[in-house]
Amino acid sequence: MNIIVWAIIFAEIGFWVVILLGLISRYLFNRKKLGLFFLALTPVIDFFLLVVTTIDLLNGGTATQAHAIAAVYLGVSVAFGKSMIHWADERFLYYVKRQGEKPEKKTGFAYARHSLKGSFQHLFAYMIGAGFLLLLIYLVDDPERTSIFWGTLKMWAGILMIDFVISISYFIWPREKKSINSDMK
Repeated sequence: MNIIVWAIIFAEIGFWVVILLGLISRYLFNRKKLGLFFLALTPVIDFFLLVVTTIDLLNGGTATQAHAIAAVYLGVSVAFGKSMIHWADERFLYYVKRQGEKPEKKTGFAYARHSLKGSFQHLFAYMIGAGFLLLLIYLVDDPERTSIFWGTLKMWAGILMIDFVISISYFIWPREKKSINSDMK
């Protein structure tokens, strides 16, 4: 495996480890500042991935799908990081600490709004990731070594459009609340 693949694996594991350490520090040990410190490390992990990817390409490496995924990971992590931490925070409180209300499943218009908000976060992730890929294309200045990035941008744009279509469909066909009787069928 090349170094970028390992960097992505490290970044993904590191992201969830610092979140878990942050939640444990905050809620089990009641150390709010230490918890905040761990949660604040998530952008440092993203920066690490950005630096490793850039150095590899500037030192003559040819862009691979792993380099492109690093840009996707970076965009998704920045755009969705806060909401992922909130999601984990809410569930940790309820399921581990046995505090707060059970996280509810959204239905109807609330679910449609939530889904559309996620699509706009996806658009923000695309803008960050695409910006990084375009910056790398510019810095490397060798179309042969960075050609895979254009394919990634096109495919990601298509996925983004599908995401918006699905989100908008929830306004037309709302997600209904499951009744107890429908679970028994």
